[in-house]
Amino acid sequence: MIECRPDQDQAALRLLLVDDHTVVREGLKRLLDPMLNNWSIVEAGTGYQALECLQAQPFDLAIVDLSMPGMSGLELIDRIKSGFPKVAVLVLSMHAEEQYALRAFQAGASGYVTKDTASSELVAAVRKVANRGVFVTPHLAERVVQQLSGRLPAAPIQALSNRELEVLQRIVSGQRPVDIARELHLSIKTVSTHKRRILEKLNLDSTAALIRFGLEHQLAKGGLDSPANPT
Repeated sequence: MIECRPDQDQAALRLLLVDDHTVVREGLKRLLDPMLNNWSIVEAGTGYQALECLQAQPFDLAIVDLSMPGMSGLELIDRIKSGFPKVAVLVLSMHAEEQYALRAFQAGASGYVTKDTASSELVAAVRKVANRGVFVTPHLAERVVQQLSGRLPAAPIQALSNRELEVLQRIVSGQRPVDIARELHLSIKTVSTHKRRILEKLNLDSTAALIRFGLEHQLAKGGLDSPANPT
C-alpha cells in the first residue's frame, strides 16, 4: 500500500505523482531527480489515493496520468481544482491527440506532456506549471489552436462527454458492463444508456464496430484488461 509520505522533510517543491503503474512512477522519479532539484515526491497509484494524500498534507503540484483504473484522470483533475485550488496540475498522458489536451485544460490542468516526450520535457514542464505558468508542446499547442479555431476538423470523440469517453475506453479495454458499473459507481442500466449514446454519436452500429473505432484511436485504458476482440 502506498503511503502519503514525502522523500524529504524540507523541499523547494512538493510533488504528488499519480500513476497506476509502479514502473512508470519509478521511471518518472528518476527523470525528475528529486535529490538534485530538492523536490519531495509522494506517490499515489489511484485517484482515490491521490485525494487521501492531498487531504493529509500540502502539495504544490500534482502530476496526473489520464488513463487510470477507477477514478479517471479527468475526474481527478476536476476534484483537485475544486477541493485543492492552490495545487497546480500537470497531465502526463499516453495520448498525443489534441482532444485529450483540450479536455485536460478544460478540467483545470495547466500543463500537458506526453509520455513519449517526458524524458526531454518533464522537468521543464514541472518548473513552468509550478510557477503558475502553462506548458504545452509547440506541436500540440498548434493543433489545439487549429481545433479551437475550426481549421482542424473536429475529432469524432469530441462529441462524447467525459463520462461517455470513460465508458468507451473501458469497453475497448475489455471490461464487462457489470465491471464498468461497479468501478464507476453507476447502475448497469446507466452504463447501457451511455453505450447506446456513444454508438449514436459515433454513428456506429455494433459493439464490434465500437471496439474497432476505439482501437484505431488508441482508446484502451492503461491498467485494465486486454482489449476485447472486435471480430
